[in-house]
Amino acid sequence: MRIHSSALVACLFGALTLSACSPAQNWRDVAFEGTALKAQLPCKPDRTTRSVPMGGVPVDLQVVGCESGSAIVAVMSAALPAGSDASAVMAAWQKATLDNARVAQPLAAGQQQAWPRPGQLPLATAVRVQAPGLRASGEPVNMDAVWGAVAEGERVRLVHAVVYDDKITAQLASTLFESIRP
Repeated sequence: MRIHSSALVACLFGALTLSACSPAQNWRDVAFEGTALKAQLPCKPDRTTRSVPMGGVPVDLQVVGCESGSAIVAVMSAALPAGSDASAVMAAWQKATLDNARVAQPLAAGQQQAWPRPGQLPLATAVRVQAPGLRASGEPVNMDAVWGAVAEGERVRLVHAVVYDDKITAQLASTLFESIRP
């Protein structure tokens, strides 16, 4: 089950290149169309929806993201067709994200931990990853990211949130990740 990493990267960075936030850390609620999923972002988000292949089928990937100070912040969501293997698709999404950020793999001890959330499916692939990587320019960057899944009737909705910055504040990442609710 492949996720085309170039489509995900283009979607994420396309949404973020148009963003400018002022003032930094002005938290606001963000809803995702067609779902009860909500999150909070620290700045006025740009939005985009693109069809990307996940698990061998095209799905609509919704992306909301912005720049808060020097940090790039984004939350992404996609509903999988009924019967999809959510764990396999999420694992492929994680690998694509880590590969694009040029994070050394396998991850070192302590870089990955379980990310259990109320209302979230108890999947082994629901994790939080904190790791150094590289920007497209080759400059160092730190990444703090989470992946999870929630049931929506017969379908499963995958959720991914990420912060990229030279130095990520624990408050920024924790507030973002804790705000995600089905």
